[in-house]
Amino acid sequence: MKVKSFFILLFSLMMATSLQAQVETSNTVQEAFLPYETGNSTYYRSASGEPGEAYWQNAADYDIDARLFPGEHKIETSITIHYTNNSPQNLKFLWLQLDQDLFEADSWGSKLTPPGGGRFGNQEFDGGIEIENIQIIHGGDTYEPETHTVDTNMKLNLREALKAKGGKLQISIDYTFKVPEYGSDRLGRLDTKNGVIYEVAQWYPRMAVYDDVKGWNVMPYLGAGEFYMEYGTFNYSITAPAEYVVVASGELQNPKDVLTKKQQKRMEEARNSDKRVYIINKGEVGKKESRPQGSDRLTWKYKMENTHDIAWAASKAFVWDAARINLPDGEQSMAMSVYPKEVSGDSAWGRSTEYVKGSIEFYSDYLSKYPYASAINVAGRVGGMEYPGIVFCSWKAKGAGLWGVTDHELGHEWFPMIVGSNEREHAWMDEGFNTFINSLSTANFNNGEYHDPNNARSLNGWLSGDKSEPIMTAPDQIQDGNFGYVSYYKPALGLQILRESIIGEELFDEAFKEYVDRWSYKHPTPKDFFNTLEDVTGRELDWFWRGWFEKTWTMDQAVDKVAYTKKDPSKGAFIRIKNNGKLVMPVKMEVTQENGKTELVELPVQTWHRGNEWIIQYNSTAPITKVVIDPNKEFPDVKPENNVWKPDTTKNNP
Repeated sequence: MKVKSFFILLFSLMMATSLQAQVETSNTVQEAFLPYETGNSTYYRSASGEPGEAYWQNAADYDIDARLFPGEHKIETSITIHYTNNSPQNLKFLWLQLDQDLFEADSWGSKLTPPGGGRFGNQEFDGGIEIENIQIIHGGDTYEPETHTVDTNMKLNLREALKAKGGKLQISIDYTFKVPEYGSDRLGRLDTKNGVIYEVAQWYPRMAVYDDVKGWNVMPYLGAGEFYMEYGTFNYSITAPAEYVVVASGELQNPKDVLTKKQQKRMEEARNSDKRVYIINKGEVGKKESRPQGSDRLTWKYKMENTHDIAWAASKAFVWDAARINLPDGEQSMAMSVYPKEVSGDSAWGRSTEYVKGSIEFYSDYLSKYPYASAINVAGRVGGMEYPGIVFCSWKAKGAGLWGVTDHELGHEWFPMIVGSNEREHAWMDEGFNTFINSLSTANFNNGEYHDPNNARSLNGWLSGDKSEPIMTAPDQIQDGNFGYVSYYKPALGLQILRESIIGEELFDEAFKEYVDRWSYKHPTPKDFFNTLEDVTGRELDWFWRGWFEKTWTMDQAVDKVAYTKKDPSKGAFIRIKNNGKLVMPVKMEVTQENGKTELVELPVQTWHRGNEWIIQYNSTAPITKVVIDPNKEFPDVKPENNVWKPDTTKNNP
């Protein structure tokens, strides 16, 4: 080696050592990189994120006969629950969910409603389920069980334990309840020019989930935390005045009994049409000929399999239209919409079925094939709420607003209808996932008609403020004004960052679909999701789960200093960067030289393993005129002002 070359190399090493020495003064064991506990393998759940070889869940099938009496806004119901205990434990008692009891004046949810009211509160309505009769049919014995009510849950003590691994019994209940005008934005009724629209949900006693994670899941229904139920088959009927149309979860079993011949013909036409076909047009609403004649009341029979819930809507005010949904493998479903005449124009609900069709077709391609016979959008009192095969959206919505709420509620058909997470504890596992896929669907719909690209820094003010809360916060504990941030926006942004800036679209999509495939019609936990993503992508993401989901840490990367080898830009440069926050992320840095050359430098998140500063050796050939951290604004850097370095032109450059 020539002497001159040796000294140049020595000087470079000295420069690097000098800067590195400064870095080492701040070295700490980074909390972000400590192991994050996502569980060991059990017989029931694998550490890979898959259901274990002995995974089990209980089953509940329902036979329901409901009768609507509009004059009193009352529903009378008889229900038989066929319950199967697949668990490895004998069950001495069972728990039922009576979510309608939220609307009793002395319910916990009613007492926790703020004085000024709230979206999920009980607003001046005294209702709830009135049980007239309850019986257990088990092992040849029929009896009325001893019961204990704890707010919205009811405990049924059994005379004989329900045996493990396949024990069966039946629960028979007769009850009534009144439909509130405002049902915590989950159900309700709306007066229109041509009659009341009933949106009916949480309308029957439901089996609480008994699982391998918590045993009985008996968190009460307080309003914000949604639902967690067992899967099964529903056979049910709804009897209403003959002038009423009833749309519901599942497939209509007796169209010849409740539709006119003309409507049956139109329904068949819609099954083969990609364009809207009216089953009842606005000129026919309220007309005698629009309903079958000969009976004062009609019974609508529905069936739905592989579902954990059902809901329905009824009115004599409905315009009703439908179109075909094209599914993978040449299969089909039906998109339907029902709405009052007042909002039937194409600037509003006239495009609803187009929206339903576009949404379901996209998610079927992106995630998994839509499994139900129809997807129905109902215009009514409820602002936006999802149920299997049917969604309730505000009758006032139009244009981008109607697309947004329709697409969001239909995205829930995958989370949590198909992938049955525990909404009452983990709202982000359905709301956050759904908000994330909504952005993809909106970009796809009608060449991006309503698309507004997401800005990774849009939440900076909230993330860095004193009201920020962890994503893992239980829904009923989230502070006022924070629910959208905690359950929707922050988790959705996290998935966007993983997909676009950390893992990559192709591998992320593979993992996300695998999660859906593994846990369809099952009960995943957050750990199952975290483990599946790591398993399929080959990424260790403990730092991300801790920093983004569990903590309220913020990201603040900065360019601190630029120095040249032997003060000669043509010999190369050393760039010092810092991570001033506790949240770590990979580094994307754009370096621009005076000669016009611009280069993107990417560093893995492990850059921050040993501390919050790092030296990058950059092969410059000319003076550096600009260094920018996160030039495309892919990360939620809360102090973007220190992301840019430029030479100080008031003094000589180093």
